[in-house]
Amino acid sequence: MAESQGQTNKLVTIFGGSGFVGRHLVRELAARGWRIRVATRRPDLANHLQPLGKVGQIMPIQANLRYPASVKAAVTGADAVINLVGILSPSGRQSFEAVHTFGARVVAKAAAEAGVANLVHMSALGADSASASAYAASKGRGEDEVRAAFPGAVIVRPSVIFGPEDDLFNRFAGLARFLPILPLMGGGKTKFQPVYVGDVALAIANALEGKASAGATYELGGPETKSLKDIFAYVCAVTGRKRLLAPVPWAVAGVMAFGTEMASKLSLGIFPAMLTTTRDQLKLLKSDNVVSEAAVKEGRDLKALGIATPESIEAIVPAYLYRYRKAGQFSPQTTG
Repeated sequence: MAESQGQTNKLVTIFGGSGFVGRHLVRELAARGWRIRVATRRPDLANHLQPLGKVGQIMPIQANLRYPASVKAAVTGADAVINLVGILSPSGRQSFEAVHTFGARVVAKAAAEAGVANLVHMSALGADSASASAYAASKGRGEDEVRAAFPGAVIVRPSVIFGPEDDLFNRFAGLARFLPILPLMGGGKTKFQPVYVGDVALAIANALEGKASAGATYELGGPETKSLKDIFAYVCAVTGRKRLLAPVPWAVAGVMAFGTEMASKLSLGIFPAMLTTTRDQLKLLKSDNVVSEAAVKEGRDLKALGIATPESIEAIVPAYLYRYRKAGQFSPQTTG
């Protein structure tokens, strides 16, 4: 965590500040002396952020990306704006298009009209308006909208993010707890470059304070590249679970995904989200999720944003996966 840099008079509005990445970013910016306005649909559910700063330093306010007037009010008077809002699957009115594309445009336009000096927009590796995946395509169109409304915005594209509250290692560990066989979609060959949530927060904070080039797009990946099979095997090893890793052809995986989607819809959400894989997620799995050679060569990666030694999976993940072991923290792996 960086030491306070004395920017006590600067105000940043963070959309999505109460989420997974948001809480780490709020802590980082609070330590640097920023006054923080956390814009969220339910400010009453963001009180967990208050202890991360001094009294009065962090203020949750109500805002909804679907309502431009609330976004305009949220950015009024801010020196900087950060948009972290994103969803992994659509639900009700929270569609990919509404959140990733329309919402991105609304925030960027409001920031530009308010005369905000800096805008950082968090997208995702693989964002591409021409992608076959609705998720990646909406992220790509969102980037286009941000560029059109606020040309100097800094865009960060993290790979899959890990940390204590993640939906990556926690989900796989949960599956390993209940399923004797773990399915490897497409053979488990898809490659990822998992990045620690604390490093993502640090990168965004550094970008906000001048380490990033205006209008540039940065790709954020951790120090290790692992296949889906590698990740499953690692989770089983850390949690002490012996499970069969079974390759599943894409065609069969598609049928399985359709089945879990229907089960989720027909059960009105009762079907466990942990067991649900969507057909759109399968489309994403058909492409590797790693930092491009161009980004590294052109200095558009974590190192360029001041993070020369990003945290490794081995240094962070065991500390929160212990609860999935049969004896939890009392497992021989931790007491021996």
